[in-house]
Amino acid sequence: MSIRSTVDRRAFLRATGAGSAGLASAAVLGSRWFNAALSAAPQNKDSNGQNNKQAGNPKLTREDVQILVAAEIAEALAVTTYTGIIQSAPFFTRLADDDQGYLQFARQEEMSHYLLEQGASGQPSPFTTFYYPPNMFKDAQTTLNTLVTLEDAFIAAYLVGVRQFSSPDLRVTSARIMGIESDHRTLARVIGLGVSPVDGGPIETVTGIQGQAESVDPPNNNGYERTLGWTEIDQAVSALLPFVDQTSALAAGFDVNQPYVFAPFQPTLAIDLGEFHSFLG
Repeated sequence: MSIRSTVDRRAFLRATGAGSAGLASAAVLGSRWFNAALSAAPQNKDSNGQNNKQAGNPKLTREDVQILVAAEIAEALAVTTYTGIIQSAPFFTRLADDDQGYLQFARQEEMSHYLLEQGASGQPSPFTTFYYPPNMFKDAQTTLNTLVTLEDAFIAAYLVGVRQFSSPDLRVTSARIMGIESDHRTLARVIGLGVSPVDGGPIETVTGIQGQAESVDPPNNNGYERTLGWTEIDQAVSALLPFVDQTSALAAGFDVNQPYVFAPFQPTLAIDLGEFHSFLG
């Protein structure tokens, strides 16, 4: 699947829609969630019991904000993708309970990531309408190919954050989110063999962002996460353009007649030990 585009990053990030009710509610939800997470954060104390560092919002540079907003776009896209699978994909109802659980809780996790980033940046995603390849939620092979393609992109994008964020707190937070995206990539590949014959399964190969069909056995087939050669957030933005820009979507052969809209919600994570807590961990 080719997801290259000639649309530049500046045009991508200039696009708005921030006046919509959905974005306004997402901004409020993000701020509340972010503040609640930080208010519950434990303090880091030295040997004398004094606080060494507050767990609040790190001071952001302009580049930090650009990376955070790009990540918000990715997370809004991820939430919309998982929502579409759960609500629309016929194969979802025939998956084993644990596979359904992965998809359900991945949706919760991606929403949590979005709210964290929106709360930190103070800006909502400039894009809330997304486009997909034809038969995205009807054909299980297309669904899994696209899902792994997106997770590949998210992993590489957060690794850009590890390189480029201005502070250790932000870099570690980026790595923490990247680890969850890596879980999602592996679990998306696990699903392949569990797809019912009614839905064209078992699916034995999945094609991700690099355009090469890879066996789903073993599902954890990376010795190291793939950077895709990306060192700047512009590269991640370019990869996402067909999913968010109608002109780019049309050029990539995506279905522009069936857009999907990001619907923010209050997430519930599986266990409190795995929640955000603070930038200190």
